[in-house]
Amino acid sequence: MLQRIEDIDAALVDRLQHSAFKYFLKYSNPENGLVADTSIGGVPASIAAVGFALSSYPVGVERSWISRKEAAERTVNTLRFFAEARQGEERHATGHRGFFYHFLHMDTGHRAWNSELSTIDTALLVAGILTAAQYFNREDDETETEIRELATFIYERVDWRWALNKGDTIAMGWKPSSGFLRWRYHGFDEAIILYALALGSPTHPIPQSCYDAFTSSYSWMLHGEQSYLYAGPLFIHLFSHAWIDFRGIRDKPMAERNWDYFRNTQVVINVQRDYAERNPGQFVGYNRNIWGFSACDGPPPTRRMRGGRQPKVLGYAARGAPLGPDDGTIAPWAALACLPYDKQAALDGTKALLTTYPNLLLEGGFPGGFNPTVKTKRPEGWVDDRTVGIDQGLVVMTIENERSDFIWKLMRQSPVFRLGLERAGFTGGWLEGIEPEEVVRKFG
Repeated sequence: MLQRIEDIDAALVDRLQHSAFKYFLKYSNPENGLVADTSIGGVPASIAAVGFALSSYPVGVERSWISRKEAAERTVNTLRFFAEARQGEERHATGHRGFFYHFLHMDTGHRAWNSELSTIDTALLVAGILTAAQYFNREDDETETEIRELATFIYERVDWRWALNKGDTIAMGWKPSSGFLRWRYHGFDEAIILYALALGSPTHPIPQSCYDAFTSSYSWMLHGEQSYLYAGPLFIHLFSHAWIDFRGIRDKPMAERNWDYFRNTQVVINVQRDYAERNPGQFVGYNRNIWGFSACDGPPPTRRMRGGRQPKVLGYAARGAPLGPDDGTIAPWAALACLPYDKQAALDGTKALLTTYPNLLLEGGFPGGFNPTVKTKRPEGWVDDRTVGIDQGLVVMTIENERSDFIWKLMRQSPVFRLGLERAGFTGGWLEGIEPEEVVRKFG
């Protein structure tokens, strides 16, 4: 008896989700919970990858990929490390003012690579910590009780107000040698979750006016006749969304346009697919089902490109559509990560990639990027030799949101997230007791 197409798709998605989850078991230090930035040996930990790992462990429990006991032990070891690690202005501390450095040495947890004290990466870490606290909720379990206590301590210690640096929006980072970076989170980007956490803090909240300042320079574009909130790289439309269920909830800019961030992401997926189909740069391999323009690694400088093209590659860059930049590099995990927003586009894109490039996967998961325009012995062209922690975590979380609403359901119950969103001015949807299914019927 032939399997139904739905069963085949489900098996494929399950296999890719499980492979992505395995990253956190293989590339982490179980003693302190730190997770390597990528699968390349010797690289430091990324605190954002830790946040994705902490959010993925509960998924692993629900999928029977890891026991609840082991997941709780990994989680409590992680939280103990971040609660006890050195906070201070000295160069090799782990953090300062409750924030943490973007990259940390896997063994000691000290600052690595002269990296910045990162506000957005701390927010992604804290989001994972709060996800763990929401999930491990057994009152009669000492480990789970400690997880909740440590999560509260770590979150309440973060001095979000200090990160304003006397401005009206949050600074991107700080270094002990030079102080605050000159860039701020202003205008649409991945930082909605950062502002929600900063607004919801019971100890160091920022004013609501800061969120208004953040949204004040939003840029809108037209796709056909539909106006949508523009940001070129796809990850911007996915990162905060991995934790926050945006179906039907609206802040002031969205309410003014009778729009929401969930439907905005749906339009962005169509923008990316249309751009790949048009392929204005005439790169190799682009079509409506092979797409994905986001922040990722790309090929190093090369003179060998297919189609007689002049070599012009970007290395690591935040690629985007339709305004670029674009050098022929595709983020192969991108289509799969869009599963909750456009299931058919995500499945068609994932299957097209694996059919066209059957040897693309690395350890069963998608590599950071590939560029078929760069000439190599492989039909895939240049392929990143690593998988990336935050990519794998995003895949685990977004697939589970499509399969069971799991992360979204957890975080809809989080008082921290609810308060932060309400202080940002979000209303409607589940914030007012309307179930997401009702929202989709009403606004879909």
